[in-house]
Amino acid sequence: MAGEKNPEDLPRVVTPDDELHTGADQEVTPEELVQATGRDVTPENLEWARKKLAEEGREAIERLLP
Repeated sequence: MAGEKNPEDLPRVVTPDDELHTGADQEVTPEELVQATGRDVTPENLEWARKKLAEEGREAIERLLP
């Protein structure tokens, strides 16, 4: 439609690290933990994240993000 912008055409905005927060007071999913590492969400990485969360709980993501 006329006037609508394609999201791919918009500039990418990177959030500064000091403005990021984990929301660790909420449940962290394996997918979120994998994404926080910058890795692709693959079965192997999800298994790693499940183990990490089982061992460390929410603290696992706190070690990755401020």
